[in-house]
Amino acid sequence: MSDTAASASRRSRRGGRSSRAPQNLLKDRDAYIDYLSEFIAEAPSSYHAATALAKALEGAEFVAHDEAEAWEAVTDGSRGFVLRDGALIAWRAGKKVTADSPVRVLGCHTDSPGFSVKPQPDFTAHGWSQVGVEVYGGPLLNSWLDRDLEFAGRVVTREGVEHLARTGAVARIPQLAIHLDREANSGLTLDRQRHTQPVIGLTPVGGAEERAPSVLALLADAVGVRVDEIAAADVRLHDTQPPARIGVHGELYASPRLDNLSSTVAGLVALLATEPAAGTIAVLAAFDHEELGSETRSGACGPFLEEVLGRIRAGLDASVDDSARALARSWCLSADAGHSVHPNYPEKHDPRVQPLAGRGPMLKVNANQRYASDAHGAALWLRVCEAAGVQTQEFVSNNTSPCGSTIGPLTATRLGIRTVDVGVPLLSMHSARELAHVDDLHGLARATGAFFAALS
Repeated sequence: MSDTAASASRRSRRGGRSSRAPQNLLKDRDAYIDYLSEFIAEAPSSYHAATALAKALEGAEFVAHDEAEAWEAVTDGSRGFVLRDGALIAWRAGKKVTADSPVRVLGCHTDSPGFSVKPQPDFTAHGWSQVGVEVYGGPLLNSWLDRDLEFAGRVVTREGVEHLARTGAVARIPQLAIHLDREANSGLTLDRQRHTQPVIGLTPVGGAEERAPSVLALLADAVGVRVDEIAAADVRLHDTQPPARIGVHGELYASPRLDNLSSTVAGLVALLATEPAAGTIAVLAAFDHEELGSETRSGACGPFLEEVLGRIRAGLDASVDDSARALARSWCLSADAGHSVHPNYPEKHDPRVQPLAGRGPMLKVNANQRYASDAHGAALWLRVCEAAGVQTQEFVSNNTSPCGSTIGPLTATRLGIRTVDVGVPLLSMHSARELAHVDDLHGLARATGAFFAALS
């Protein structure tokens, strides 16, 4: 273990309360990385991530709000949040807030590509007990092979009671041995139905009394209900290998779900640690279902953020004109992971704009508005990075490799709010295990803190 990694490990074992104060997390990179690892361990699904956010916010005296109940008026220093399925929106008012106070939104998402459990999931094949799963989003399928996997998500009983569930490592998607596919190393092709169903055990033979392994039984046991009490479940597979600092100097960070818990945790810590600029309201908007296009009630295309901002405005006794003027002076940082130049595939990247891990979070630019950044957004991003003392760099795609998109253009379209897309550079994006640099991860949190504190 390197000196840096050993120091971080010692700090983690000490676990002093002061070292985990939000302000210190923005100042202490290694403590921040430890906190990120703990959060990721608590968040194997979007539902767990939203709950972990709520837990951290409640610990910092943010008030939980029920969407079905009346909300109190917003005043100087108000702190609140509302949970909707696998999404959460939180806010923190600065001093001297008024009916036309602008918002500073950090937009991110809680979901990641992978596999979701299908209805009637339990089946057997050739003596193996298996689970029916459906591909969720656009994962690198081969990266999920031969890993120790768990099932995690929410279970809802017939009475409508929701339970968070996780099974621990019980599943594996086994790869076909090289002896049975001599061409596997020349080009592996996986059938999304036949080749991705995990095994969870063996089917009893003959007169064996034990039942065949069942994922529904595992989930029922995990939440303390009977199988027949479960009405349905929103459950996904999760790689149980914990995050780890690797690299010669412990500078690299390998982890599941960096897309996009890297941004979610950055926004959380910045919101907890930063006093918003006077006359502004800092907002963390952690949406679900970004990997599917965001067109759900808890996604960025849905009404969630618009409704919450409307209720905040109502609590400030804002008129339609007040609200319009506030949005015109507001900003959204759409924070989502991006691509570092891959050393083995440099031809896939722009030949001149080549972001590298360790050189700071990125400003993401696309002429076709797959990202919402423009020149004014770039200027804002440069200002907040300078204020935070954070190095930054730019990302643009190779013209032959169109980029993905983010919640940025969706938020800008729905609200008319000025938006800039940023994020941490990764290798292996959409893999079961992605790779980042610890400085970039911490840098995004520091820049977000400066964004919340900025007057313009």
